[in-house]
Amino acid sequence: MTTTMPRPAGAVRARPAPSLRQRAEPFRLHRAGVVYAFALILMTFTMAAELTGRPFYLSPVNTANILDQTVQVGILAVIMTICLISGNFDLSVGATAALGAGVTLTVLNTGSGVAVAVLAGLGTGAAMGLLNGVLVQLVGVNAFIVTLGTMTGVRGLLFILTDGQSIQTDHDGLGDAFTGVLPLNAKVWIAIAGAVFLALGVRSLMRERKGLVTSGYGPWMVGAGVVVVAVALLFLPTRWELTKQVYIFVAVAVVAWLVLRFTAVGRRLYAVGGNTEAARLSGIDVARYKITPFVLNGLFAALVGILYVSRFSAINPQAMTGLELTVLAAAILGGTSLFGGAGNVLKSVVGALILFTLINGFGVLNLGANYQDLIKGVVIIGAATIYVLAERRGQRSRPAVAAPDDDDGGGGGPAPDRPAGADSPTAPDRRQATP
Repeated sequence: MTTTMPRPAGAVRARPAPSLRQRAEPFRLHRAGVVYAFALILMTFTMAAELTGRPFYLSPVNTANILDQTVQVGILAVIMTICLISGNFDLSVGATAALGAGVTLTVLNTGSGVAVAVLAGLGTGAAMGLLNGVLVQLVGVNAFIVTLGTMTGVRGLLFILTDGQSIQTDHDGLGDAFTGVLPLNAKVWIAIAGAVFLALGVRSLMRERKGLVTSGYGPWMVGAGVVVVAVALLFLPTRWELTKQVYIFVAVAVVAWLVLRFTAVGRRLYAVGGNTEAARLSGIDVARYKITPFVLNGLFAALVGILYVSRFSAINPQAMTGLELTVLAAAILGGTSLFGGAGNVLKSVVGALILFTLINGFGVLNLGANYQDLIKGVVIIGAATIYVLAERRGQRSRPAVAAPDDDDGGGGGPAPDRPAGADSPTAPDRRQATP
């Protein structure tokens, strides 16, 4: 006969201390490879600029330029990562961005205010995303076919709207709202951010010692916080002339990361993308978590189109053609799975930064334009190959069966950038009755 012994009030369940392998997991190639690649590219261009007598590559002016050039693809890469995590993808974001821009300028030219024009553009993008989501999830058409068709159809709508001609505006409202420079004291603010990260790392270490968590992230959070504070105080400028669009980009990335990392919405999204049937059986509204990413894709694609026309005050029917492929490349560079259930928006941001750092570096060093696309293609294929090989090696090295007391699935950690348990929302509690 077995009985369940009551646990004393306030008692904390003992958990094993994280192993060295668990602590090293965030630094493994298949998890942090894109960060290593970005650091290597920056070092290479910096050394090349020094050796050829050019200005310092990581100067405040040039780094601000790289961030500004990354804004449009970076925003879409963040939202595309959410869509990929859900198990789908969207090829129509470039056309939707152009249509949102065209609608915004058209409404603005009718005499309506900037707010009305912006809402019209955003509403158009959201409607296109909702159409994609309904066709894919409720009707059951393949996402590739649907978004390929809407990409062509939306571009046709833009041709009809503009009569095949470029449209422009003399209204300054969009430019005033979305362009211009807002200087940042990077030395102070980034040092504060590093100090906050350091404090969170210390807190995590204390919780690990008490047995409350077994993540193993405390040491690397402390290390990263120290490095960020040191770099900020030693190298970053007191006046970093970032544009308004860079702040929008950073805000979108941070909010998306926080939602995916710390909320039930994020955990459910990973669960839906990793194992749709298990998520459905656990009571998750799968349709909502499949359709909403498409709506977000359309909404933020329209926002990117508005940011585009706020700079140039004009749009032509062929604008932003091919943007969707660059966005997908950035997400793939960040290690996002094309099969759903795994991805990290911050790494997709780093993937976008890699692409535009390469473009910027080629320009600064006066490298031939004929070789740029070849080099970018090799980088993308190489990154994807490294991720696949590293993940296969990791899977072979993990034990086949988890130990009964191991809360982290055998010590190997979850799949890349996938919260533990996301694939199995219905997994039973492993605690057994005490004999």
